[in-house]
Amino acid sequence: MFNGFTPETVDFLWGIRMNNNREWFLEHKKDYVNYLYEPMKALGQDLFQPFLEKTGNLLKVSRIYRDARMHHPVPYKESLWICIRQDVEWWAENPCLYFEICPEGVSYGLIWWHPRPSVLEDFRKAIAAKPKEFCKLIADTQKATGIPLSVETYKRPKEAPTPALAPFYAWKGKISCVVNEPVSQEMFGPELGLRAREFLEKLIPLYEYLNRFKV
Repeated sequence: MFNGFTPETVDFLWGIRMNNNREWFLEHKKDYVNYLYEPMKALGQDLFQPFLEKTGNLLKVSRIYRDARMHHPVPYKESLWICIRQDVEWWAENPCLYFEICPEGVSYGLIWWHPRPSVLEDFRKAIAAKPKEFCKLIADTQKATGIPLSVETYKRPKEAPTPALAPFYAWKGKISCVVNEPVSQEMFGPELGLRAREFLEKLIPLYEYLNRFKV
């Protein structure tokens, strides 16, 4: 059960940002485990509860260690995240639900970071075939969450069959619906987990629809 983060969690995250080296980390490894990693694992288990009976979904809790082949000489991440996604080769090409904590605060929601052009072509065909279904899904999602989708768009999008679909024909990537919470007392307690779970549950219909087009 997730009991919340603490000020020590934030202190550790700022510490690793200012002291991204092995010596400092080893001195503070217990803080990492107690104040960051273990609470994140517990939060992940809580957030994954609605997906226990939904096939094909995975829960991934990141570790703080970077891949030295890609990030040398910076050995550690400055944030930690949880990802709920399908069993796919590369998460960024597919929709996922996530929670992330960094020194400035937390964010959580849905993101489809880098869909392949061929996948977006299939997406456009699908919404053109049933435009009312998709437009209702978008409207219902925005009404439930109170947050409009944020997207990166093509400068020259393909022509849409109807004006109602034109915004979606322009989708290129970074498709997201996200809550950002800065560091405050509201971050320190189990209520954060309840807020995140409630928000992610509101995004499940859109998440499942977009996963029709996973790579």
